[in-house]
Amino acid sequence: MFRQLREDVQAVFERDPAAKSLIEVLLCYPGLHALMLHRLAHALYRRRFYVPARLVSHVSRFLTGIEIHPGARLGRRVFIDHGSGVVIGETAVVGDDVTIYQGVTLGGTGQAKGKRHPTIEDRCVIGVGAKVLGAITVGRGSRVGAGAVTLKDVPPGCTVVGVPGRIVVRDGERVDPLEHGKLPDPVADALREERATVRRLEARLEDLERELRSLGQRLAAPDAGRPSLDGPDRDATAATGSGPAAAGGR
Repeated sequence: MFRQLREDVQAVFERDPAAKSLIEVLLCYPGLHALMLHRLAHALYRRRFYVPARLVSHVSRFLTGIEIHPGARLGRRVFIDHGSGVVIGETAVVGDDVTIYQGVTLGGTGQAKGKRHPTIEDRCVIGVGAKVLGAITVGRGSRVGAGAVTLKDVPPGCTVVGVPGRIVVRDGERVDPLEHGKLPDPVADALREERATVRRLEARLEDLERELRSLGQRLAAPDAGRPSLDGPDRDATAATGSGPAAAGGR
């Protein structure tokens, strides 16, 4: 128990630059308190003392603002930063070295029995207000961006953003695992692509219009030099006996 507490305190110092002293972390970090109380509630739950376990969980929620069902399984060195509004469901599994920010929900979908909450593998980061719903798996080392709603499995080492959550890639750019706000914006990327497509289409349309004007000018040029059949030219044609009338008189 004390080894787990020591690891949890060390995780706070590693991942929160605001932590100043041991006494501050022990007294003023609700995420740490919630983990300590959850371990007690989980031990009771595993021994089938369901009501006492839920009472401990309820007291923890009242004191910390973090609701963790006694049945949830949390790994080592989990860090819940600030923590207000965090909800972790009964069959959720959280791996080692996972970071969870405030407002996160690891929830279920529907009322089916059995495994209905997500599994968060080791070294994942779940950003502010993110919702991970259903019996899905977020792979090792993945990041779920702030406000994302994840409903499908996430492969290891990926970043998920948006509603619904979409996997995006940061080509050639390293993102610090704690910078959960510095993530790609797929909506903005799509809009930029659409604008670029519109510009290409407009340029192509202008080229086609120039080609049509040039073609029209070339077609009109022979008509300008063609002799007219009215006036003197017509009289000359009749005098030489050429033309349809002369041919008919032969």
